[in-house]
Amino acid sequence: MAHKQIHTTEITPTDCCFKPRRDQTLDAHCEPSNQVCVGVREREKMKDRTGKGGNQASVNERYTQWKSLVPILYDWLANHNLVWPSLSCRWGPLLDQATYKNRQRLYLSEQTDGSVPNTLVIANCEIVKPRVAAAEHIAQFNEEARSPFVKKFKTIIHPGEVNRIRELPQNSKIVATHTDSPDVLIWDVEAQPNRHATLGATESHPDLILTGHQENAEFALAMSQSEPFVLSGGKDKSVVLWSIQDHISTLATDTGAGSNDGKSPKSGGNDDKPTESPKIQARGIYQGHQDTVEDVQFCPSSAQEFCSVGDDSCLILWDARTGTSPVVKVEKAHNADLHCVDWNPIDDHFILTGSADNTVRLFDRRNLTSSGVGTPVHVFSNHSAAVLCVQWSPDKSSIFGSSAEDGVLNIWDHNKVGERSGPASKFAPGLLFRHSGHRDKVVDFHWNSHDPWTIVSVSDDGESTGGGGTLQIWRMIDLIYRPQEEVIDELEKFKSHILTCPTA
Repeated sequence: MAHKQIHTTEITPTDCCFKPRRDQTLDAHCEPSNQVCVGVREREKMKDRTGKGGNQASVNERYTQWKSLVPILYDWLANHNLVWPSLSCRWGPLLDQATYKNRQRLYLSEQTDGSVPNTLVIANCEIVKPRVAAAEHIAQFNEEARSPFVKKFKTIIHPGEVNRIRELPQNSKIVATHTDSPDVLIWDVEAQPNRHATLGATESHPDLILTGHQENAEFALAMSQSEPFVLSGGKDKSVVLWSIQDHISTLATDTGAGSNDGKSPKSGGNDDKPTESPKIQARGIYQGHQDTVEDVQFCPSSAQEFCSVGDDSCLILWDARTGTSPVVKVEKAHNADLHCVDWNPIDDHFILTGSADNTVRLFDRRNLTSSGVGTPVHVFSNHSAAVLCVQWSPDKSSIFGSSAEDGVLNIWDHNKVGERSGPASKFAPGLLFRHSGHRDKVVDFHWNSHDPWTIVSVSDDGESTGGGGTLQIWRMIDLIYRPQEEVIDELEKFKSHILTCPTA
């Protein structure tokens, strides 16, 4: 796999300053400020290396360069080594809040080699609040160690590999999973017993099974913001819609899943769930793709409207109220297979797609026609390999992220497209930040709705570090994304100190 040399964003006042912390005075900034000045010089060196021969830099060199900049560019970061790679990661409910940190559930998986079972993992995470962590501490981690901020809480033995995890917005204790089968599995993670993942252990039984696909449905999975609806796509070229309410159950209500708020879960070597899981059939099956459906997403304002993308390079919009045929089908939305799609949760005119052609495209559905004509508002080009995941920020309508096989997670602001000119024009339009902390393909990431600039991301490190994966929880320094006027005002307070940074 080809790996791209790091290209840092433009050096601005947001990059070359230090962070005032709650527990630090101006005098306490003397040492961190020197680190900042050194870091800025290092960034200049990195920029020089991105010229001729820059792409020959090894993954380890790129990673070393990134790690040296962590105290400058990040407000907080936790690095957690995974023995087995996780193909998906999702935030769960907020458990409690304290003065300097929050505690929150996190869902991930363990994709094993068969020597032990595949699992769905429920973890408890401590998330340090903004401007609390000391800059000199956040880069002091061991890549081969587990983070003290991430603690495994419960293990569910999953029937097959966990390819995709999605939580129910109305009750995030309910999750859906995709594996290498035609079915979607629904889990009440609080009611499920804690299992010991040992060779030969029996599989946990899902609380509900959704049937309807004729072939394997491995990745395309979504849950509606407005109703307890589930959407899936698969190798049968179909998009399938279910309602959890079709099963007479309390699954989709908060009263149906009691939480013990992080206390030790019920444990056992055997699964005391019923041996047969209830099943429900689809409400609708939608045909229009000519190849595997790779991703699906609901319109945030309607459970009846949704979109899908696939290996036929098409973006299709559907409306369950008008039948099972496409409302809009955009042929050749990209120049290769489409891997991912997301619908803006704040402004539902905008849809993002990511593709094997290494680009992210932004579509305005008002510009799409039933004849299949649709020109993207903008094509975002910065990745050097296939884009695997795109996701809008839950807090800012113009902000989104994209991750790819090049090991990079980019943060974009489409409102910034066209703002920069002159020397800054060599930077990708709209690129706000590049997270280069992973050493292999970043297979999934998730914005935290309770702490909107905090992101969890996972990489499958099998090809670069001999197996396993890396989970990172991180938040960029707020001086990068705050309004320019605020940043300048804050920098003015420390201007004289910054100017005294040593230059050699």
